[in-house]
Amino acid sequence: MKNSKDSIKLKDAVAIGIGGMVGGGIFAVLGLAVSLSKGGTPVAFLMAGIIALFTAYSYSKLSLAFPDRGGTVKFVNEGFGRGIFSGGINNVLWVSYIIMLSLYASAFGSYAPNLVSITGSKAMDTHIFVSGVVLLATLINYYSLKVVGEIESLAVFVKLFILLAFTGIGIYGLFGSANIDQLNPANWESPLQLLTGGMVIFVAYEGFELIANAVPDLKNPEKNVARAYFISVGFVVLLYILIAMVTVGSLSFDKIATAKDYVLAAASKPMIGQIGFTVMTIAALISTFSAINASLYGGSRVSYELAEDDELPHAFTDQFWNKPIGLLITVVLTLLTANFLNLESISTSGSAGFLLIFAVVNYVSFKKAKKIHASKTISLMGAILSAVAFIVLIIQQSTSNLLGVSISLGIICICFVMEWIYKRKISNKDS
Repeated sequence: MKNSKDSIKLKDAVAIGIGGMVGGGIFAVLGLAVSLSKGGTPVAFLMAGIIALFTAYSYSKLSLAFPDRGGTVKFVNEGFGRGIFSGGINNVLWVSYIIMLSLYASAFGSYAPNLVSITGSKAMDTHIFVSGVVLLATLINYYSLKVVGEIESLAVFVKLFILLAFTGIGIYGLFGSANIDQLNPANWESPLQLLTGGMVIFVAYEGFELIANAVPDLKNPEKNVARAYFISVGFVVLLYILIAMVTVGSLSFDKIATAKDYVLAAASKPMIGQIGFTVMTIAALISTFSAINASLYGGSRVSYELAEDDELPHAFTDQFWNKPIGLLITVVLTLLTANFLNLESISTSGSAGFLLIFAVVNYVSFKKAKKIHASKTISLMGAILSAVAFIVLIIQQSTSNLLGVSISLGIICICFVMEWIYKRKISNKDS
């Protein structure tokens, strides 16, 4: 029986879910969403949010039936055993965390030069900030996990306060905005393009699954697990839709395109001038830094758990400076990805990875529906929606972002091929 002092309450679990989603994602992908969906950007976020809600249902049922700090890794293994398929999917999960880290680092690198110029070249400064923030977060992770937790706790409060203030002031400002007509359905892209826009920026909803890792410590789980998932996801869906409405209604499409990589800061300027731009830029830096800080440890833990489950080489359980060697590997891969890929390719790769993983988790919920007391219909709908969204994303992006699609499919294929090679190797060794 767990010590009551170690238990976490419903509000803590909700904070984990909201903090996981409202990390660097919204700061990184909002401009990209508008470029793809135009006036229909709020609808694109709603479409992505609906898939997140269906998936949250499956996660809530699986979390209650299989409470484990392994979270997604545990669910996939429960559904398919510890074979090549589950190993491949779980490896995709680890790589997807690396892609998310790259997305956060890219966002930090896009916002920071608006406050501080180092070399006079924005492109060069971006690379310096991208690399610098990852290395700083790495040092903090090696120094103290307690500091990582304290930074995340403070950052969740700061970023939510600023985003809610932005939303409140922005909604008031819409009544006199010259750009309010941009939200008119006449300025929406086609339904298929809206779906594509929603799926490219689906990474903004990644993070609610972290609640699963905390369920073993959750107080009164029978009552609070489902509440934690649905309160956090529902709140974030509503927040993102409102942020999208305020942004599209406040700035012209031309200005959004110009400031695509730091559009939230640019959207704050018409409301409260330069101070709004500066405050939102600082919020973006705090948010993306805290997300990198927390995700670095999370990513290294995933690789450690996979190695323990014989889905990665046991060398990943080795320690370097008293931390899993996966932390160092995760850092190196993040630096390479963030510095050499563009934002849309990173976002597409991350969204594709998580849509595939969520399709599998929803299917596990469908497959185990009787055992976990889940609705087969809801679980199957979640699996189908995630799978269809994945296919639509790949097909639609292949015409405009072939690099991103190639990277996405290449990563997935490599994860399964490497797992097949590894499983064959250990099988031959055992025989």
